[in-house]
Amino acid sequence: MDGFVALYIFMLAAFTGYEIIGRVPVILHTPLMSGSNFVHGIVLVGAMVVLGHADTTAEKVIGFIAVLMGAGNAAGGYVVTERMLEMFKSSKKGGSA
Repeated sequence: MDGFVALYIFMLAAFTGYEIIGRVPVILHTPLMSGSNFVHGIVLVGAMVVLGHADTTAEKVIGFIAVLMGAGNAAGGYVVTERMLEMFKSSKKGGSA
């Protein structure tokens, strides 16, 4: 794939993602984030496929960084979602008021 085509696809994906996420109301952010964590896994798999097809050292370094960032994004998405869901659980204490 030509470098300009890859850059064009990256810029198009970044712009589209910004436009979509920027228009989500705050109240819907947590449910959408919880439901879209699978996307982080797809990004991680894509980064691993790209790393597997890398030929030059520069491609391997960029692919490795992509895998690291994808893994961090996937793990962080689940951690943040779990913490947000904890806020909605009711706390039952043994004392009477």
